[in-house]
Amino acid sequence: MAEFSVYIAFSIGLMSTLHCLGMCSGIIGALSFSLPDKVRNSNRRILPYLLSYNFGRIASYSIAGAILGGLSGNFFSYISPQMGHFILETAAAVILLFIGFHIAGLFPKLNILEKAGRPVWKRLEPYGRRMLPVKSPASALAFGSIWGWLPCGLVYTTLIWAASAGNAADAAILMLAFGLGTLPTTLFAGFLSGWLAKLGQNVSLKKIAGTIIILIALVSLYFTLDPDAHKLVHWGDINAHDHE
Repeated sequence: MAEFSVYIAFSIGLMSTLHCLGMCSGIIGALSFSLPDKVRNSNRRILPYLLSYNFGRIASYSIAGAILGGLSGNFFSYISPQMGHFILETAAAVILLFIGFHIAGLFPKLNILEKAGRPVWKRLEPYGRRMLPVKSPASALAFGSIWGWLPCGLVYTTLIWAASAGNAADAAILMLAFGLGTLPTTLFAGFLSGWLAKLGQNVSLKKIAGTIIILIALVSLYFTLDPDAHKLVHWGDINAHDHE
């Protein structure tokens, strides 16, 4: 897996929080309001709960990535390595392009993907509700690990992109990086909810974030579909080594 892919995954998470802020803030609000007043009104006391919740949520992303990445790897093992690699790279670039358009607000909500996850969510959601009120950071961790499976079209699209890595370990790492990208906003949503809500409605910021991802996707697609581009990169590497 290219190190650059990890940076892309983190960037998607960081930029997607502008788009999904309403949903995340609502869940964290449910967690916060279930806590005792002395915890909820103290930044120092509530922080361990918010950290635990988010680590549980991010862990669920990584687990989902490992599952789907393993399945995709098994599927493409039946194809020749060269063709399988080409399909994976092309699929990753196309899905990344789709994510960019969605974040920029140029595509509608991803209802089809969200519907695909509802059967799983119907089974898990009652367990999450039973954990309220949250009484300790450990229970907040468990709460986050359940609510991390909440149907979200953007998370699911990123999950499909991560699965294009072709194996469980790399897909899990990419989803971990994506989750860490969402951490700053979701972690501080309880402290800065009003400011973040206004930021999340900023259309210009959404378009800028989406455009950055679209450009990255187009570059990735270009290098995937144009064999000569790969040759130029490799030739540049060879020349660099020759001059060392």
